Amino acid sequence: MFTEEVLKNVFPLLEGEDLAACMGVCKQWRHIAKDDFYWKCQCAKKWPSVCKRTKPPTGTYYKMFQTFSKRRLNRTLPPPRLSFENLEFFVDIWSEDKPVYSGLIPGLAMETGIKALPSGISNVLRTHLAKPDYKMVVPAEPRFTIPLNQTVSVSMLVGRNDSDKVARIINRSVFEYIDRSSYRALAFEYLDLSPYYPFVSGIRAWVSLLFMDAENINDGVLDVFGIQLDFCDVAETKEEVLWLLDMLDWK
Repeated sequence: MFTEEVLKNVFPLLEGEDLAACMGVCKQWRHIAKDDFYWKCQCAKKWPSVCKRTKPPTGTYYKMFQTFSKRRLNRTLPPPRLSFENLEFFVDIWSEDKPVYSGLIPGLAMETGIKALPSGISNVLRTHLAKPDYKMVVPAEPRFTIPLNQTVSVSMLVGRNDSDKVARIINRSVFEYIDRSSYRALAFEYLDLSPYYPFVSGIRAWVSLLFMDAENINDGVLDVFGIQLDFCDVAETKEEVLWLLDMLDWK
């Protein structure tokens, strides 16, 4: 067992992570390492100006180091204030200026997704839909086709049943990228967020048209069976998606 004098001379020389590890060795080490003098030494390495005060702004230097020395990752989100039960999505798709699909999709349908994928879709698309990142996929009912030689665009609004408010997700964005290898056509737009979040920007909403693995692709026609919405740039869980929708500029 090290003597107390030896520990008191060694502890100020350690890095903060090592000093914290020493607190788990035994009661004697923990008792000595909790002395705020050692943690003042750690804070002096990171924030010398803090030590100019007679007392740290957090009460103790130990608390300050533990709170601010590392970036906190994987924070647990509080429960979302929105639920899919109180949402509905308005989806309109045009080929040139002709409407080819118009759907009012309940939020619960978005949450549930397609229960059984149709036969005749590619294995690549099946693998994509089976990935764990959170996607909202609904069947295109009725199914529709789009010609490859025309400009196809999409608009999507979301409404709240509990407050009669509406927010815009996508406004006439063009499906500029058609990935024939994954059987998806993709369009995106940057979200309009509430002015309460002035420092948050650059978040994209993606809408994908999912089409069948069929011979008529070679004829320049896509047979669309599903519509996908995701925010995979930033939101990969159901809770994150609901919080992101809550941040929209609701009117």
